[in-house]
Amino acid sequence: MMHPHTRLEWINDKKGFGVIATQMIPKGTITWVQDQLDIVFLQKDADELNPITREAFEKYSFRNSAGEYILCWDLAKYVNHSFKSNCLSTAYNFEIAVRDIQIGEELTDDYGYLNISEEFIPEDEGVERKAVQPDDILKCYKEWDLDLERVFPLILDIAQPLYQLLSESVQQEIRKITSGDKKMLSTKNLYFMPEKSRI
Repeated sequence: MMHPHTRLEWINDKKGFGVIATQMIPKGTITWVQDQLDIVFLQKDADELNPITREAFEKYSFRNSAGEYILCWDLAKYVNHSFKSNCLSTAYNFEIAVRDIQIGEELTDDYGYLNISEEFIPEDEGVERKAVQPDDILKCYKEWDLDLERVFPLILDIAQPLYQLLSESVQQEIRKITSGDKKMLSTKNLYFMPEKSRI
């Protein structure tokens, strides 16, 4: 489920729709949680889709570390990529704002951790990375981990509309991490190794 203080808005002809903040979202805010309405597909389910349906499915789904395809039911499927994303995924099935997101600002992800099967070339943002690659997790996880470690301690200090969607075990993990009793799992854990042959 996407953070409630967001709306769908047309961005441009290249990106299409995107998700915009309707209120200021402070860094450390959980911006998305995989919930019970998100649909989980196994590889065999994806293989059985009609080719037209499969094209849309591949556009709007992502793959987790178990190789399952996740198709979000709400606005979350419209979150666009940025190499300078203001949200990052954790290894706990939720995403978090890594900096303050202002009213009217687009919420963005780095598609590098979505286990894509083919290279993706987005708009040039003036950074060193120019393309999203299937193995970006293995190249970028240290940088993502540093960004997440800076904001993870804020989770329990700010309003979290999506917190109740987290399982009790994940809530316990957050409490241990924020108190310093446990180290945050690395985003390297998001990586799904097989079936990257379509590069």
